[in-house]
Amino acid sequence: MAEGWARHLGLEAASAGTHPGPSVAKNAVIVMAEIGIDISSQVPSHIDDFDHSQFDKVFSMGCGVSCPNIPLDGDWELEDPVGQSMEIYRKTRDAIETKIRSIIP
Repeated sequence: MAEGWARHLGLEAASAGTHPGPSVAKNAVIVMAEIGIDISSQVPSHIDDFDHSQFDKVFSMGCGVSCPNIPLDGDWELEDPVGQSMEIYRKTRDAIETKIRSIIP
């Protein structure tokens, strides 16, 4: 969702995780589509395949994981919505929007 929001707001963005699934979570696609952002073509990537040096800022979503080999500009301390209600997905989506908008100059 963060990559989708960032791109929607005109930023260059990529996302990666410690345990990426084979596709973006179905509920994430649904809640982003509700606001007109299509993330259905995004492909999950593993953090080990992520070149953080290509970006000006790198943030962790939180979700109880750490990335000791990547210098972070912050941890957004968001709850992982996977396996939770659509309302939690929506709250996470909206929190991500707020966080991304706060870093846009």
